[in-house]
Amino acid sequence: MHRRRFLQGAAGSGLAATLAGCASAPQDISSHMPLSTAELPLGLPTLAPINAYADRIISTNVCTRPFRATGPRIEAETSGSKTIIHNYGHGGSGWSLSWGTAALAESLIKADKQKPIAVVGCGAVGLTTAIQCQRAGYQVTIYAKEQPPYVRSSYATGIWSPDSRIVTLEHAQPFAERWQWMARLSYLRFQTLLGLAGNPVEWTTMFRLADKPFDDHGGHNIPGEPAYPDYRKQLLSDLNPKARDVPPALNPFATPYVRQFPLLMFNISAYSQYLLALFYRSGGKIIDRTLTSAADFAQFDESVIVNCTGYGAKALLNDESIIPVRGQTCKLMPQPEVKYGLQYFDQHTSVYPRRDGLLVQAGAEGDFNNPVANVNPQESIAAVEQLARIMATMKS
Repeated sequence: MHRRRFLQGAAGSGLAATLAGCASAPQDISSHMPLSTAELPLGLPTLAPINAYADRIISTNVCTRPFRATGPRIEAETSGSKTIIHNYGHGGSGWSLSWGTAALAESLIKADKQKPIAVVGCGAVGLTTAIQCQRAGYQVTIYAKEQPPYVRSSYATGIWSPDSRIVTLEHAQPFAERWQWMARLSYLRFQTLLGLAGNPVEWTTMFRLADKPFDDHGGHNIPGEPAYPDYRKQLLSDLNPKARDVPPALNPFATPYVRQFPLLMFNISAYSQYLLALFYRSGGKIIDRTLTSAADFAQFDESVIVNCTGYGAKALLNDESIIPVRGQTCKLMPQPEVKYGLQYFDQHTSVYPRRDGLLVQAGAEGDFNNPVANVNPQESIAAVEQLARIMATMKS
């Protein structure tokens, strides 16, 4: 990626100045490598135990992630008198790339700023795209069947994962420049949302546990799924906070290998309410509407329609390129004293210290190309029980 070409692409949406501010002299590659254990602080912070009991589960949900092998569809299409801007298919990266993909979609609108536009969908991408269009000067109405907290993206994990099931390795090169553009813009925008009331966006401390030495795959080689590019390592090394190997003397967990790293996290309940309030404050309207086919776009009064229907686009447009990736999570009762999370991929279990409840993710083989949205209670109970075993062996 050449920074000059990158900034030229940003100029189309008036974002070059923001992104150019990130430019810096080339840095030594060693500064991007994980710190050695000798560079760790003398001790780790005290880790409050997680109350991992099945009777503390307060909700269980399934989120269907809309994966496309070639990457998300962000393009304009003319249909009769309507211009349709498609903006869907972001896999497990919808929240993470939301501001960048919103800016790309908005840049495709060529309408008079005095004319109203429609955004279809009120999830992470739809709501953010609507706000981006408002900032560009458009009058925006969102049309959606559901609003937060009942949209699919409300059930997402809520962490910075901009390259999670976003494109296959086979199609990685053609998509790389566009991805980096979206990721960098989104990352910068999220930093402006830190410290707000309700903590819609915040940094947290994570520990990755492993039974075997860490490799370089970073979770991008998943059994039963296509190979994915490690874009963050390849293209965002200057943004990625450094991971630190925890030496045995400081390791509070029973697993022999542990890494500590910071992670950007979205408290989706508070963040969704923040976005809704921002949209309404800027004069936006939300109208309840259910679409059943692409022909329904002709019913809109607006001549420009931005389609942010996520997984819904599969049925709406008969788009067979969308592959469903099932993801089940549950929430444990909030524990404000828990300020860290865990990823134990060897046991398909992760937990994130969300303010609206400790979010436990139960990864399972067979999630890829799985459209089943039914909750499997035992799946989440097993994940909580695995978390309980981790807590039982954790050193105080």
